[in-house]
Amino acid sequence: METEIRRLAREHLRSHGAAGLSLRAIARDLGVVSSAVYRYVPSRDELLTTLLVEGYTDLADAVEARIDEVDPADHRARIVAGATAVRAWGVGDTARWTLLYGSPVPGYAAPPERTVGPGTRVQARLLHEIADAEAARALRPAALVTAPPAGFMRGARSEFGLSISDEALTAAVTLWSTIVGMVSLEIFGQYGPDLDDADALFAAQLGTVLTTLFG
Repeated sequence: METEIRRLAREHLRSHGAAGLSLRAIARDLGVVSSAVYRYVPSRDELLTTLLVEGYTDLADAVEARIDEVDPADHRARIVAGATAVRAWGVGDTARWTLLYGSPVPGYAAPPERTVGPGTRVQARLLHEIADAEAARALRPAALVTAPPAGFMRGARSEFGLSISDEALTAAVTLWSTIVGMVSLEIFGQYGPDLDDADALFAAQLGTVLTTLFG
């Protein structure tokens, strides 16, 4: 029953959006009384949390699997693989990408104790890939610019267990922000109707960012 509830919730997410999720509607599709669903999922907020954790986990699994296919010594290619996997997942499931990285759902606050860990797995992996590249002296020193406040850096290092310079950490955070921005612009149609080769545009944009880091 719980698996079927999640499956229907993903369908409703695609058709109605996160704000339109309804346990009663899911119960109707299951052909059961709503109390039967509430035994497994006590509230809409709990359902949204479940979908968030599931989405973050699915995305991270896809990204990590793709990176792990690439030669550990080819740092640039590993980051390209990870970024491309992020886009493929997002474009392939725009409803869940919107839940993860789109507008907040009115009236819902994600519980950090359940969502922060899964929600930062992709960022953590890319941060560690940049740290590995720096340790291997694969980054261009001239590309590592002045870092933001030290408090942010201490928090990021502690959270992700990083051994990395402030400058490289700044570059890594910028890379992640750029990836999410590029994918979101594409998914939400912000490039306009004349975008005829989204694959090529993403590759060109990512290549431009990585050229500043790797040459």
